[in-house]
Amino acid sequence: MSLSRTPFSAAASANPHVIPPAPGTTETLGTTEASDHADPEHAAARTLPESLLPTLPGADYTDPEVFREEQRRIFERMWFCLARSADLDRPGRFQTHQVGGESVLVTRSRDGSVRAFLNICRHRGAQLCTAPEGEVRRGFQCPYHAWTYDLDGRLVAAPNLTGMPDVDRRDYGLLRAHVREWLGYVWVCLDEHPPSFEEQVIGAVTARLGDRAHVEAYGVEGLSLGHRVSYDVRANWKLIIENFMECYHCATIHPELTEVLPEFSDGFAAQYYVGHGAEFGSEVRGFTIDGGAGQEPLPGLREEQDRRYYAITVRPQVFLNLVPDHVIVHRMYPMAVDRTVIECDWLYLPGVVAEGTDLSRSVELFHRVNEQDFDACERCQRAMGSRAYERGGVLVPSEHHIGEFHGWVRDRLAGSDGTDETGGAAE
Repeated sequence: MSLSRTPFSAAASANPHVIPPAPGTTETLGTTEASDHADPEHAAARTLPESLLPTLPGADYTDPEVFREEQRRIFERMWFCLARSADLDRPGRFQTHQVGGESVLVTRSRDGSVRAFLNICRHRGAQLCTAPEGEVRRGFQCPYHAWTYDLDGRLVAAPNLTGMPDVDRRDYGLLRAHVREWLGYVWVCLDEHPPSFEEQVIGAVTARLGDRAHVEAYGVEGLSLGHRVSYDVRANWKLIIENFMECYHCATIHPELTEVLPEFSDGFAAQYYVGHGAEFGSEVRGFTIDGGAGQEPLPGLREEQDRRYYAITVRPQVFLNLVPDHVIVHRMYPMAVDRTVIECDWLYLPGVVAEGTDLSRSVELFHRVNEQDFDACERCQRAMGSRAYERGGVLVPSEHHIGEFHGWVRDRLAGSDGTDETGGAAE
């Protein structure tokens, strides 16, 4: 495979979403100079060949205190892809999800807009909804003292409330989260002052693909859910992101995938290069378990998008996979330092789903990839506490862009990413 395409590192100075070399390093191909950005003790204790970069130490994947800081400074402050919009298809439909250390309630209000709240009664702090999903007719009633809220989060009733004329109901509504809908999904941010959605989310996609029109050509918001699998992975969320970002492992554990995408055997992931999509093998007809034909291509695609696979990571917890006839979306829900729930959706044209088309061959390919990847992540998680990994491992050149992700995590935890301490849900 020719390596003449532009890697993310080459465009880093022009776009903050592009993946550059590891922070605090200067990279030419195969050459890295360390700087003071890295943990001094960590750097001083390790002298590596020029081809290798250090990873995070093992404790970053096992320490509950590190995970609590990640919850607070990453998941509770950034835009988080919470739910599929079509799963909230009418007023009163709701879901509950964990975002960082918070339980979040998301529902569709009577005006058709999506609302999200901290799932906590304003009276004595009881969890309002304990079911993962459901439907209410008029609003949400706390099962403890019957404080009742409408679909917009307003307090509308409570026992003996009329006997407390000095209490203004408007002051005791549910605490709201910021909400956006994009690509057919609901994204929320718990921070009082959310980052720009256009920069954090849309910017990450356009930086990877080269322009916004590229992803819009797939018409993701108009696709229908053909299949969904929820994976309960006993691994730290960072191991899962690192795995998705690289393909050094592909030739070893993904025989079916490398048959369909032969260039992955060379160890460079599709998202290593700006705008690059991995090309199907010459004899491959579709993104299926046997390489046979899939469905008709999505109607809005450009010619150069045909017979290509594009992978995008949207930090902190979304993977977007684009192929000619369907789209695969992964949403990660970090639940504990060593546990991550991943919901994976396979999306197709509405007519394909409505007709009951057999989708098993296309679903099976990435389902098998998921199982192979998550098994590898669990295998790594079991070793993160070993003294052999106390100082971490190493990244080879085709994994050097993961070093930037590690630096990004450390910057978020150190508060050197432009965030401050004034977080919190909006009233």
